[in-house]
Amino acid sequence: VHTADAPAYVRPRSPLDKDAYRRSTSVSVPGAVEPMLPHALSSDACSLVPGEDRRTVTVELEYDGPEVTRVAFHRSLIRSDKRLDYDQVDRIFAGEERAEEPWAGPLAAARALAAELDRRRDAGNALVVDSAEPEFRFEGGHVVESVEKLQTESHRLIEHLMIAANEQVAKLLSERGIPALYRVHERPEPAAVERLVAQLASLDVATPPLPKQLAPSQAADAIGEISRMVDQHVRRAGHGRRALTSLVLRSLKQARYGPVPLGHAGLGLQHYCHFTSPIRRYPDIVCHRALLSAIGGGEDAPRAAGLEEAGAHTSDRERDAMLIERGADDVARCFLLERDLFEHGWDREFEGEVIGVIGAGAFVAFGDGYQGMLPVRKLRGDWWELNEEGTLLRGTESGGAIRLGDPATVRVDRVDTAKGRVDLLPVS
Repeated sequence: VHTADAPAYVRPRSPLDKDAYRRSTSVSVPGAVEPMLPHALSSDACSLVPGEDRRTVTVELEYDGPEVTRVAFHRSLIRSDKRLDYDQVDRIFAGEERAEEPWAGPLAAARALAAELDRRRDAGNALVVDSAEPEFRFEGGHVVESVEKLQTESHRLIEHLMIAANEQVAKLLSERGIPALYRVHERPEPAAVERLVAQLASLDVATPPLPKQLAPSQAADAIGEISRMVDQHVRRAGHGRRALTSLVLRSLKQARYGPVPLGHAGLGLQHYCHFTSPIRRYPDIVCHRALLSAIGGGEDAPRAAGLEEAGAHTSDRERDAMLIERGADDVARCFLLERDLFEHGWDREFEGEVIGVIGAGAFVAFGDGYQGMLPVRKLRGDWWELNEEGTLLRGTESGGAIRLGDPATVRVDRVDTAKGRVDLLPVS
């Protein structure tokens, strides 16, 4: 697993380093990216361009089945043969396109390994969470299409290799006591797991039995099993994935960066850091420097004194970036929705499903990737109250319910494009 050698260009305490630390992460919005590092690095010198020599840091892993038998780390110089994208690799895996030498053999080996790692993860207690990210297409400066990019076999292959490299780097740094920033995802609180079980029970979703006294170690295992049962329920029902997955994720503690290796409960790993994206995440640069200092790669180890503050800062910047990215996606969706309504009429009805509920109403995902708010004040003829578990709105007069995952038919009442907000009207 080769990653760009960002520390070769980003020297500690240099102006470039200080600016990268200030930004801490790249921010991606529809149609644009604000990179953490200047384009001369992020798009050129640190980009592993085929046929060009590039400075890299390499994690070399040998496997017997899903088990690592040998690990080596190098400061390296590589020349890649081919830039593949996810769609092309999926076509190769589907037999629709032919893999070429010299990269056909390595790709087949990576695929076989990923399958082994998939089987091991399914047998363990890692979370099962499928998500889809919107991808927007622009023409002439206008957003014209949104496609939900689902995780495919090619995505899972890369994910497995990145996780494997991150785990081995974290293990080495932890065992040698070298200061670094780890990716920390602590075990969920037993109370949060018990609340999740109550929430799912209110929606008639089966969950595993819990012991009367749930220990933190048991809570992590329980969350993993619950996520698998939720996945099975959604596959049978054919709806409710976004809403139920959101419940599972909200029961977890938020992942963060910190100088103490406390493990990653979501992945079920004792050692974990972020190492594989030093172009777009500052904690990865810290881990690169730490690793290179450990293997005699010519870098000084990070100073332990400032890592607590650095972990808090980079975690805050990551959350800021996520809010910006989600808000920008909402604005882009609103532009698309306005275009759709202008072309097909405001009286158009959309099929959707409930993805969230609060006292003021229900959030509904509808149409081709749109989402909006259905206020309870628009639901005539009843008084609606949120249940204790926060999973459904109950009509006090009719006894009817609007539940997470329920299908819904709606019309658009108002679009506030600048704020990325949509108000809906009920049809059924």
